[in-house]
Amino acid sequence: MSFTSALTAYRQGGVIAYPTEAVFGLGCDPDNDAAINKLLAIKQRSKDKGLILLAGDYAQLQPYIDESALPEGKLAEILSRWPGAITQIMPAKASVSSWVKGAFDSIAVRVTEHPDVIALCRQTGKPIISTSANLSGQPSLAEYQQVVNEFQDKVDYIVEGKTLGLTSPSTIINALTGEILRP
Repeated sequence: MSFTSALTAYRQGGVIAYPTEAVFGLGCDPDNDAAINKLLAIKQRSKDKGLILLAGDYAQLQPYIDESALPEGKLAEILSRWPGAITQIMPAKASVSSWVKGAFDSIAVRVTEHPDVIALCRQTGKPIISTSANLSGQPSLAEYQQVVNEFQDKVDYIVEGKTLGLTSPSTIINALTGEILRP
């Protein structure tokens, strides 16, 4: 599958919609504050909530995670949970934009198993912002046509594809404590 249009939109500060494990996501370049602001405006979401970084592999997340704040041996446990639909809250480097972290000193990260997202991340060389494709407070969208109907005139590109068929969004856990924040 060619992602030329999606990559162009991403690199030009656009917002794209794409399938993930369970729902479609809205995303953009995590290092482009203007793109993140645009995404939050489309979604009608508060900046304070923070956003998820979705990556093709752990190495893409390392520039954003403060590994020095992890207890010895914790990283192996964290890595054992991926790839898959588990989002982990980890300590963020001070350099991570507040547009990504929200009102927190931590960051939500996930290594996906969705082949389209892995391909996008590999071609950009970094993670992508990921938040469910819906207006804040509304149900998440899991079908391509639903996303087209809702976001066609709001986002810069919609990746045609399918979710992996999971029935609920990713589980969110505190990577340091193992506490489940969203089952």
